[in-house]
Amino acid sequence: MTNERIPLSVGAGPGQRAFAAVVGVVFTGFGAIFVLLPMLAGSLLTRLTGYGDPFPSYDDARDLPPGMLPPDLHDDATVPAAFRLVGLCGLPVVLLGLYLLLRVLRTAAWLDDTRASVRGAFGTRTVDLATAEVHGGTVAYQAGRDAVAPVPTVVARDRDTGRRVTIPLRGMGLATLPPYELRALADAMTAGRPNSGRDADAHLLAGQLRAMAEQPLGR
Repeated sequence: MTNERIPLSVGAGPGQRAFAAVVGVVFTGFGAIFVLLPMLAGSLLTRLTGYGDPFPSYDDARDLPPGMLPPDLHDDATVPAAFRLVGLCGLPVVLLGLYLLLRVLRTAAWLDDTRASVRGAFGTRTVDLATAEVHGGTVAYQAGRDAVAPVPTVVARDRDTGRRVTIPLRGMGLATLPPYELRALADAMTAGRPNSGRDADAHLLAGQLRAMAEQPLGR
């Protein structure tokens, strides 16, 4: 093992990042317009549906028939306020767009000595692979419009805190992570670890990673 920090080639490729970023900006912008437009249009709607300038108070209009009351004193005066509340429906769209942007731009993983860190949209988790419970897993990956392909992963769980990280073994635009990164993961999870008992599976998983690294063109 070396003490150098090794970035892992996880996440979307440059083209996918750019596309997802554009989608996130569109969602955020559309949602923001949906939220702000009713607020800005409230006064315009009041003028369009009103009967002229409102009276200062009800005392100035108490002798008028109900049909001639100004919008601010009429029973239907709540319509503009209700119209503005419709804009709140755009908040989920804004939040979805912001989440897409954060997830695409922030997602990363790296190996620092034996400690693996995975950064998501809102935070970073770190687990020491040399002491954690490690096993293989899979996550679903959208391979096309209708196709979903399983992607192998390394799942590490800290025995003391229960903190968990999942490292996909698919690189950015690659079938798997580069051989150097696979070997680094294997070395990290076996550093100082006994090869018997409950730690035997970690050595078995590390051997599979090294086998993948030895066949970069055969997968």
